[in-house]
Amino acid sequence: MSDLLTTAQYAAIAEKLVLPTQAFINGANYTSGSGKTFATVNPATNQVLTEITACNADDVNVAVANANEAYEDGRWHKLSPGARKKVLLRFADLLEENLVELSVMESLDSGKPIRECQLTDIPETIHMIRWHAELIDKIYDSTAPVGSDALTLVVREPIGVVGLVLPWNFPLLMLAWKIGPSLAAGCSVIVKPAKETTLTAVRVAQLAFEAGIPAGVFNVVTGGGKDVGEPLGRHMDVTMVSFTGSTDTGRLFLHYAAESNLKRIVLECGGKNPAVVMDDVEDLDLVASHVVNGAFWNMGENCSASSRLIVHADIKDDLLKRIDVQMREWKMGNPLDPQNRVGSMVSKAHFEKVRSYLDQAGVEKLDVVFGGNTEQGIFVEPTVVDGVGSDSRLFKEEIFGPVLTVTTFTDINEAIALANDSVYGLAASVYTDNLRHAIKLSREIRAGVVTVNCFGEGDASTPFGGYKESGFGGRDKSIWAHDQYTELKTIWIDVSER
Repeated sequence: MSDLLTTAQYAAIAEKLVLPTQAFINGANYTSGSGKTFATVNPATNQVLTEITACNADDVNVAVANANEAYEDGRWHKLSPGARKKVLLRFADLLEENLVELSVMESLDSGKPIRECQLTDIPETIHMIRWHAELIDKIYDSTAPVGSDALTLVVREPIGVVGLVLPWNFPLLMLAWKIGPSLAAGCSVIVKPAKETTLTAVRVAQLAFEAGIPAGVFNVVTGGGKDVGEPLGRHMDVTMVSFTGSTDTGRLFLHYAAESNLKRIVLECGGKNPAVVMDDVEDLDLVASHVVNGAFWNMGENCSASSRLIVHADIKDDLLKRIDVQMREWKMGNPLDPQNRVGSMVSKAHFEKVRSYLDQAGVEKLDVVFGGNTEQGIFVEPTVVDGVGSDSRLFKEEIFGPVLTVTTFTDINEAIALANDSVYGLAASVYTDNLRHAIKLSREIRAGVVTVNCFGEGDASTPFGGYKESGFGGRDKSIWAHDQYTELKTIWIDVSER
């Protein structure tokens, strides 16, 4: 892991970066025939970083045709498992060699703090690629007990050409969650990065080609949802789409699949995640540390953020005092300053959305106990809002910003009911020193990931995805992610005597 540099050193690296300006199709930089471009902006400064090719449906057709040709001739998936593994490990090595460059590029493009990019996001990206690479030659096919007259094989085959549609909040990490298992399975991929955060996806595709992933296997088509995402979702030669983003947009991909070729759809969507704190917890300082990290990491622009604190009424005031102490460590400002842990919102439009919830807190006469201010254009202070009832918009709706709501309960069943009072079911955290309470809460809260006495999302070996309107069709990460990028085939061989 690279050591953090100074603000001046990061600024010098930023000045020298050669930023991508084109899409990447069939192993080469690609410019749309339309000649259109869009600006990608540093949200922290509002300065235009560069202009990028704005692709359209015609360009999606080009990418799909090349990806399909690469799949049909087997230049990737017909390589031996060991050969694909070797290439992906070389790819991970190249990512590591370019770790600081990628971190700076990610920070500039998204407003994320450089310390998070360099210490967490990019190292985890590299680890995810290596983890799935190592899995390639360790997933066994099966046979079935059918008797002596037949031999049955149950085998996995790559599903074909897949579309990978990314969010803007973790551009590289979410890319790795998807390309890791899809490339390991042998698929050809077409990546559509979020329009707000395009740069690193293109750069990673260039490095993948340099590492030896054949032309046509890893493509990046740049542009907006209507121009690129929808044509990808409707394309008859795309056999699967994995999408991470808002629930509303996720629904559209189900429509696209129904109206085209019934392609497989996997959705990882929104969350309104509870952190339930029982009154039997002894170390409230530790709880406060995890709650603050869960709520404000990545500026709360995190689908698994602990955005709802559901705390026993008897300990609420004590916990809030300790949260106040923890929040003092979360400095906000220039994302390229490694001392800062809170950067800007990703865009002016998203800033306005988050600010509208701060205004709503005033309309509902809620108690803003910490933060609540906006600064320097589109920066939002980490904010804690107390007295939030289950009928409040702040309790129900995904804010996707650094806003933590506080709601109290008096018994465990009330806590479970509040935790489950959501259309979402992505993640939850529970804090208790009572084993029975820990088991009851983790079993009865309807969420795809439940952590006990910590905030987190597991690691590369554990599946990530949600219940209810948080997810559909599969999971990211772990060995289970490979299932969604493969088809299961039964081969029945008659060996009976003639």
